[in-house]
Amino acid sequence: MLGRVWKSTVVEHHRLRHDLAVVRLIGDVVPFVAGQYVSVRVPQHPRVTRRLSPALPPSLDGKLEFHVRTVPAGWVSGTTVAETTPGDVWEITEPAGRLRIDDTGRDVVMIAGGTGLAPFRSLLLDVARRTDPPRVYLFIGGRSPRDLYASDMLSLLAADLPWLTVVPVVEELFDPPWKDEWYEHTKSDIGFTVDEVLQGTLGDVVSAHGEFADHQVFVCGSPAMTRATIDRLTESGTPMENIRYDPW
Repeated sequence: MLGRVWKSTVVEHHRLRHDLAVVRLIGDVVPFVAGQYVSVRVPQHPRVTRRLSPALPPSLDGKLEFHVRTVPAGWVSGTTVAETTPGDVWEITEPAGRLRIDDTGRDVVMIAGGTGLAPFRSLLLDVARRTDPPRVYLFIGGRSPRDLYASDMLSLLAADLPWLTVVPVVEELFDPPWKDEWYEHTKSDIGFTVDEVLQGTLGDVVSAHGEFADHQVFVCGSPAMTRATIDRLTESGTPMENIRYDPW
């Protein structure tokens, strides 16, 4: 039995990769807090609910943004990426989640795999409103450079926020040989150079920076990435009580 349902209408659908889209909506004001996820039902699959994390903090005018990626055998995510159209009405329910930046002033480490970036963008924009934001280190990972779909936005954000450091991480330094028409259509000169990108898995790269004994550490990505990253963090000395993630 679902609780209250809020409705929001798609106003923009931007396909950034063959398997990824950014969807912007406006409608009812959903009472979530930055970093939370919500349950979503799209008109193409009205009986199926999926969790998505807003990539914007709450707004009084009901604006929402979601980053959606097709997952293997993901018929709902695949339809959402490929077939979403302005005018579609989405149903939003059940805000939940435990990704919060506290007010202790401790440094923050964010570790995002793919569209795991979405709740962290919401948190960054929210914490930017504080008079004295904490130092934030954002590690963003992908298989190859073109998987870093928000490179332009993150470069501009890091240049504008002196307390934010963005560390791009890829498993392979070069993109696969096949072309992604959506990437070719949307790519920008703004972003990370090969010299700025670190190679490896997120877990290995982050844990190589040492233990985070007095940091707020947040992890968001696929279940496999989340488990592997948390294992590497704890093995390298980061206390489990410092790590927050939302089980999926």
